[in-house]
Parts: sequence; C-alpha cells; structure tokens
Amino acid sequence: MGIYLNPGNEGFRQIVTSEYVDKSGLIAHINHAINTTKNLICISRPRRFGKSYAARMLCAYYDRSCDSAQLFSQYQIAQDPSFLKHLNHYHVISLDISGFISEARIQNIPLKDLPWIISNKILKDVISAYPDLDQFTSLNDCLIELVNRTKTKIIFIIDEWDAVIRETQTDEEAQNRFFSLLRGWFKNSNFTPGVIAAAYMTGILPIKKDGSQSAISDFEEYTMIKPRKYGQFVGFTEREVAELCRQKDVSFTLMKQWYDGYTFKDVGSVYNPNSVMKAVRFEDFDSYWTESSAAESLMKYISQDYNGFTKTIAELVGGVDVQVNTKGFANDLTTFRGKDDVLTLLIHLGYLSYNSENSIVRIPNEEIRLEFQKSIREVHHTATLERLKDSDQLFIDTLQGNETAVAKQIEKIHSEETSPLHYNKEDSLRSVIKLAYYTYKDHYLQWEELPSGVGYADIVYLPKKDSDWPALVIELKWNQSAEGAIDQIYNRNYPDVLKNYGSDILLVGINYDKSAPIEKRRHTCKIVRI
Repeated sequence: MGIYLNPGNEGFRQIVTSEYVDKSGLIAHINHAINTTKNLICISRPRRFGKSYAARMLCAYYDRSCDSAQLFSQYQIAQDPSFLKHLNHYHVISLDISGFISEARIQNIPLKDLPWIISNKILKDVISAYPDLDQFTSLNDCLIELVNRTKTKIIFIIDEWDAVIRETQTDEEAQNRFFSLLRGWFKNSNFTPGVIAAAYMTGILPIKKDGSQSAISDFEEYTMIKPRKYGQFVGFTEREVAELCRQKDVSFTLMKQWYDGYTFKDVGSVYNPNSVMKAVRFEDFDSYWTESSAAESLMKYISQDYNGFTKTIAELVGGVDVQVNTKGFANDLTTFRGKDDVLTLLIHLGYLSYNSENSIVRIPNEEIRLEFQKSIREVHHTATLERLKDSDQLFIDTLQGNETAVAKQIEKIHSEETSPLHYNKEDSLRSVIKLAYYTYKDHYLQWEELPSGVGYADIVYLPKKDSDWPALVIELKWNQSAEGAIDQIYNRNYPDVLKNYGSDILLVGINYDKSAPIEKRRHTCKIVRI
C-alpha cells in the first residue's frame, strides 16, 4: 500500500467499526460511469457533510492492492450487479488537497508551487511501488507506462479539490497553475482516455468559472443547487435519520428541528451528518457547526454592503423565505456582483438551504440559525444595528404590555419593508411579524401554525430552557380587530398546548384594517397575560 497510489482500505475500515450509515449506494452510480464519456464527476457539498468518508469508501472499493469483498459484503453496494465487476480492479490515486496546502505552509513553500509538490509526491509513490519505472521524471509519462504494464487503468479520488481556490483567493497564478495540473490529467487527449477509468472530485465550491466557461469543462457537476441523482448522498436522508433515532432512542422531532432543512428534489429532507452523529453520541442537541474548521466566516459574508442586503439577512433570521437568482455565480469567495451571489455562496457553504422549484432560500434549521443570530450581533452596519435595537425594543414593549408601541413598530416595519404591490396581502403581515421579532433566537424558539386546541396558532415563540421570558402566542387578523384575535386564541384553546410549559403566556393579537380610508388604516395590538 502507498500513501497516494493505492492507499488500501484501512481508512474505510476504521469508519465502519464505529456508527456508520450506509452510503455505499454512491459506488453504483460511479461504476456506471467508469470508462464512459461521463466518467469525470465533481460533487460539491459543505464541510462536515461526509466528503472525506465518501472518499475513503471509494478508495477501499476500487483499490487493487487490497481485498475489500468482506468489508463491503453487508452494505448496499454488495447487492448491485456491478459490485464484483469493479471491486478492487483499479489503481487508485487518492489526494487530499488541503493536506498538501498545510504541508506547504509549514515548509513556507508558495502555493503556486503546489502542483509541483503534488506531482512529485505521486511520482515518488508510484516508483516506490514499481521501482522499474524509476527512469521517468514526468508523472504523466510514468502513469501511462504504469497502465500499459499492468493493463489496469487509474481512478483519481480527490478530496477538498477546491482548497486551492479558497486559500489563494487573490493569487491568480497559483490558481492557474493548479488548474493546469488538473487539465493535464483530465482534459488531455494524449493522456485522459487511455489512463483514466474515472475521477471523483469533491469539495465545497463548484468548479470555478474561467470567463463564461468552466475551467475543467469535461467534469459532470453535482452541487447543493443541483445535486441531481447524487442528492441522497449529500447528507443523511429522513429515513436514515429516523432509523438512527429509533435505534438509539433519540427524539426524532428534536433531531429534525435542529439539523433538518436541506431539501432536494426526489429526495426530500437531508440532514447534516456530522451534527446528527454528534447529537446521538453526546446525547445533546446543540450547534456543532462552529466545530468545523471552515476558513470562511459567516460574518464576513453577511456584512456585504449591497443594497437591501441587511433587510434580506433580517428576513432570513426571522424565518422569511427569500428569492434568489443563482445564475452567474463565479464559484469563488471573492467575485460578487450583488447580494444574489453572496446568497448563492451561502447555499454552497451550507448556511442556507435552496428550493430549486421556486428559487427561494431559507436558514435550514436551529443549528444554523444560532450561527446567524450570533454573527449579526457582531456586524457593525448602521442599518443592522438599528434593526437589532428595534427588534430588542419590540420584545421589551411586548413583555411590558405596551400595545401602542408594539402596534407602532409593526406598522413601521410593514410600511418600510413591504412593497406597495404586496402591502395589502395577508401573507405579508406574517412576514412582517417575523421580520419585526427577528432577534427572537436570543430567548426563543419560533413555531409557525403550531397545532393547539382547535386549529393552529399563527406564530408561537417558546422560551428556551435557560430563559425566564414568557411564551408568546401571536394571532394575526386582517380587516377585523386585535380584540377579535385574542378572542380566537381563547375560543380555540390555543394556550392548551403550553399549559405545562412552566411559564406565563402572553397572548398577542395584531390586526391591520385595510378596509378603512387610507389615512385611517392602522395596525392595532391587544396583549393579555395569562
């Protein structure tokens, strides 16, 4: 076994000796692509979504230097007709690009020299395994001869392929040299067809565009925006999480609230694998996102000074869906034309979930919402600070029963943040409430249409365990009265669901009367403590 050439199956063996959710179905998809024109595959997904686990699994399956039949016998791939055809039948070149970068930094080597370092280390590994190839000084020539002598093609497995793009954001020469290395392997008519059986690259970002084209155009790309047939392998599916919760006697409801939120066509809900496994292991639902070693800072991106972006972030934190145009994103961390590009980047980083059917984004779950809530407190935009101040004050006014102040602030948000086209639509009032109370994460969990009594409460804010604030049940009315909203709360027994919650409950009725003459249209509020 080598380090880069044919590293064996020990990495995957270590994974399956602990708690393992079977993702070997990924192998069948790659098997069907081997030695076809679709054999170059690039799958991007956020950190802590199992990219390295997948890479080790693929190494173990394809590597000809080991016997992995028994290792995979109990997993899904063993039932696939392609299982034995490709099992341990190829040379594997396995590369973790972030590891090369770390080594270069330790040795104070410029990252523009990274391609030489990578090529040299692979070459030494090949010659170590096949000493009779020691006359070659060109890696590509050496690999051509390796394939010819052994009658066995190579599968490249490259983890963190985009680490160079992320670490050399302003070093165009370093990026160009790295892309030249990849082109030499995967876009070389004298090398690629005869040597490469398949290539699997994984990283956070999609392949960077060079002008209007992809820098490595022959790769089939699968991203957080369009995962296509690989959607079920991005993270844990709902079925997998439900089964894990059943086996470990863990609350599936809480697991869904904390770590669900990514949704793909034909797959449904997808969960963050790292966070799910840690919640099970530690028996604690918490944010494990901050434990990732991502170099990107959420605050850096939500601080971008694009027109209307502070409102967009406030909407997202408040739980309002936001429209986004993902086309034209340059697939890097620096080239932003406007807020849509920043939102698109946040999708790829996992901070936002994307619905491809209606092109909207949202904060996926409690774990990520905690990260947003923490970050917005550190942003120093004047507009952001004003929003924070107004929202904090709104909570104080609500708790003190200051109905006039609450109505006035809701009216201010409604008039300032809602376009005239949508101002008189009932759905806009719900969005206004969430936008107005958008700092709720400091003390509350937010629920919409919470089943309670006979019907559903519009918006409920439940205090966290460490908060002594009362629960808020908010009912919205249109062309009626705030008092009528309170009556509905009582008549339909909405507080029943909270009767054992252990805190006071504030009933908040809010009404907007659009039937009155324009100059008399006002928001009204009624607050009752029980």
